[in-house]
Amino acid sequence: MNELRIGLLSISDRASSGIYQDKGIPALEAWLAAALTTPFDVESRLIPDEQPLIEQALCELVDERQCHLVLTTGGTGPARRDVTPDATLAVADREMPGFGEQMRQISLRFVPTAILSRQVGVIRKQALILNLPGQPKSIKETLEGLKDDAGNVVVPGIFASVPYCIQLLEGPYIETDPQVVAAFRPKSAIRDTKS
Repeated sequence: MNELRIGLLSISDRASSGIYQDKGIPALEAWLAAALTTPFDVESRLIPDEQPLIEQALCELVDERQCHLVLTTGGTGPARRDVTPDATLAVADREMPGFGEQMRQISLRFVPTAILSRQVGVIRKQALILNLPGQPKSIKETLEGLKDDAGNVVVPGIFASVPYCIQLLEGPYIETDPQVVAAFRPKSAIRDTKS
């Protein structure tokens, strides 16, 4: 059974140079620990906003470390130093536009400037690569979606689709805690892992 491997890549000039503490990777690690019931390994990197370095890190996580999922945080806006989506597209085999569209839909519930985000989702070889926002609160909302006071999903988070996507890429079967985010897949793709 191939164990789920997740790459976490935080992109920030200031955090990578020690000016302030990186919040992206700890937020992602905490969310994944709460959301996933499938065991997983994490490979994490903290790098500056330099396109060649981002491309190199993405290729290393996918090609050498054999990650099934790579989550980036930071560098997705319109500023000149925001090159995460450009680096992601440069190493992609195929684009998955639905992920970027849904991330902006979620963020638009909070701020009109969400349309300035250039977040993308792509496939490289066996891996799904997703550009997430930089703020821990936004990371959680994007992955988990938005719920009403009764806990019903109002806007689905992008992670609901991730386990089935990884399954279609012939990666491990991923299960989640439905209290955090319910993995959605067609009935024909559901496996009974309890027996």
